[in-house]
Amino acid sequence: MTLAHGTATQAAGELHDHGPADGFWDFARPAGGPVAGIAEFRHWFARQARAHRYAVDRVPFSALSGWHFDADGDLVHESGGFFAISGLRVRTDFRRPRAWAQPVIVQPEIGLLGILVKRFDGVPHLLMQAKMEPGNVNTLQLSPTVQATRSNYTGVHRGRRVPYVEYFMGPRRGTVLADSLQSEQGWWFLHKRNRNMVVETRDEVPLLDGFSWLTLAQLGELLTTDNLVNMDSRTVLSTLACGEPAPGLVDTVADPYRRAALRSLAPRYGSVHSLHEVLRRLTDSRARHELVQRRVPLRDVLDEGLWRRTETGIARPDGRHFEVIGVDVRAERREVGRWSQPLVAPVAGLSGLFVKRIDGVLHLLLEARVEAGTLNVCEYAPSVQCSPSHQGAGERPELLDRLLSAPRERIRYDAVQSEEGGRFHHAVTRNLIVEADDAFAAVEPEGYCWVTLHQAQALLRHSNYLNVQARTLIACLQLGLF
Repeated sequence: MTLAHGTATQAAGELHDHGPADGFWDFARPAGGPVAGIAEFRHWFARQARAHRYAVDRVPFSALSGWHFDADGDLVHESGGFFAISGLRVRTDFRRPRAWAQPVIVQPEIGLLGILVKRFDGVPHLLMQAKMEPGNVNTLQLSPTVQATRSNYTGVHRGRRVPYVEYFMGPRRGTVLADSLQSEQGWWFLHKRNRNMVVETRDEVPLLDGFSWLTLAQLGELLTTDNLVNMDSRTVLSTLACGEPAPGLVDTVADPYRRAALRSLAPRYGSVHSLHEVLRRLTDSRARHELVQRRVPLRDVLDEGLWRRTETGIARPDGRHFEVIGVDVRAERREVGRWSQPLVAPVAGLSGLFVKRIDGVLHLLLEARVEAGTLNVCEYAPSVQCSPSHQGAGERPELLDRLLSAPRERIRYDAVQSEEGGRFHHAVTRNLIVEADDAFAAVEPEGYCWVTLHQAQALLRHSNYLNVQARTLIACLQLGLF
């Protein structure tokens, strides 16, 4: 297959590949700054976990302070803010015609996820936070500088002020490197999006308790640890366009896989499809597939009998998909010290990305995928995205068995990562990046598309092109190159 070169991205109009992040790929500079290394960070993180007391207890719905079931059977907060557990009726022809009803999280407000960047000795460092979330499997994970719902940063909860939020709102004190609205999990949320921002500052930034400066290389190493870097950090990191590595740098890389991945970041090395074609294929899927969504009272979903509500949960009798539960939370270092809320507790998931070197350039195999709550019919998703334990006859994705049977030497990334702990209880996904062998056809199945890293970066400057599972894998792949 011959790759297209030159002006592949120009045909897409305002979408482009060149970002303002200068010097991110200069590997020759020593990593100075306030953190000496990963070992020091791990000691700091362990101290953070020991220094504060947290408790999360499952409780019946009747014990959720401030929450109640309204006349429609929806689980809502007395303030009218935060979010609600409502009902959703869906009809789609994706893969096969089907229709169903399910509970869904309705949270119309747009949250803010922001990472602050500052250079120490010329090396970019990112300000990250050790943050407790009630649904985290291990309580404390590494979050962005700012991770806040509108209810948080506007003070609906009447709690403490969100630290560092002034760098991301109003007259900003720095250079905006990334700023886009990105979706969250389409199977559990209805049309949910967050603002993902990266801002670089030259200010002297006071380092508050619970925050740490880390380099991209350090974050890349931490992403190989299970359940450490949280979902909100991963989605913001995916939107940070690190620019193109210089040709001289690429040519000095001995490992063929890593060299192909670095070439994937630069348009000059070409791609199977132009960015115009990548967009056209997604548009074609959006026009070709049907996705009819109708919010309905949760009572209507329960009346159908497939979902049942008890004093302690809302779930299917067969245990499939997820359960809605209630928790009571005590957290010393949160904006509010104690609260209660519902959480969605899903079964374990799998996200798998096939990558392939095509004419020396690494390409990612993405699928235009429909999900129940997606805002615009479908988004590009990983090659495989499913809950393996719930794949019945005729339901297993075409590429699942091929992914799971990949030989060890072709697995480029394998880690379990948590989904967002503010809404989901112990939601974990195994994330796999597998390099396809020569027998893997370069011609994509219908609905799939080979995309380079620089094309993915261009798409991530805008909203609703790549889903949150794809963004996690792109962040893990890209930061693993540093």
